[in-house]
Amino acid sequence: MGQMVSVKGGQVWAEDSGGNGLPLVLLHPGVADSRIWDGILPRLTERHRVVRYDARGYGRSPAPTAAFSLAEDLGAVLDHFRIGRAVLAGSSMGGATAISLTLDDPARVAGLALVVPGITGRSDLFSEEFMAEFVRLAEAGDMEGLVSLLMHSSAAAGTGYDDEARAHLLAVLPAWFAAQPHNVPDPPAFDRLGELDVPCVLALGELDQPSVVRCNEEMADRIPGCRLVRLRGSDHFPTLREPDAVTDLILEAHAAAAG
Repeated sequence: MGQMVSVKGGQVWAEDSGGNGLPLVLLHPGVADSRIWDGILPRLTERHRVVRYDARGYGRSPAPTAAFSLAEDLGAVLDHFRIGRAVLAGSSMGGATAISLTLDDPARVAGLALVVPGITGRSDLFSEEFMAEFVRLAEAGDMEGLVSLLMHSSAAAGTGYDDEARAHLLAVLPAWFAAQPHNVPDPPAFDRLGELDVPCVLALGELDQPSVVRCNEEMADRIPGCRLVRLRGSDHFPTLREPDAVTDLILEAHAAAAG
């Protein structure tokens, strides 16, 4: 059962499967809310205690009304569930949050499973052409145009009639506009990746935007001991494209962290 968790100046919806052992925390991407994990959750919860939550404005979490940090919110969720140390599995935006918390408070993180991760401190994660078109559509309030842009870039592995990815995108567009004025970006992390000292696996989607693929390759190269996995059938939605592979990678990261 999910519940509302207090965070600084607001609330987020979270769910704890319960159980013993080293917890696993799932952090969703910006292109979906925590329901992106639905398809792989059963395999994870049958082995481990799993916590997932919706970032502010996403899914079942209220829109923010005060300044907030994604990494601080993650820390607050861990505090609420009395989790001193966890394995973090983060996709895209969630990957960036996982890295930020690990750098801020390394004692709290036992391992990282990064899936097409974002990162703070890189201005070229998306191409100039993509960002220009994104801004133009956003300023025009063209929701269908934004979905079409993302379907042709971030969801390129789909068939063109990919109702599941499209539904995730449509559901989170309001969150982007609601959260942006209040979201205080976490400090730049890209140049600090060499400081990470936990077991780490990073999965990129070979059908993702080329700029994202390049960034993910550079991230894996900078993270000490990181294992890079190339998902040949995935774009920016690996949990939809190759759910079994993503699940295996998360379980691998947990096993390495648990020793």
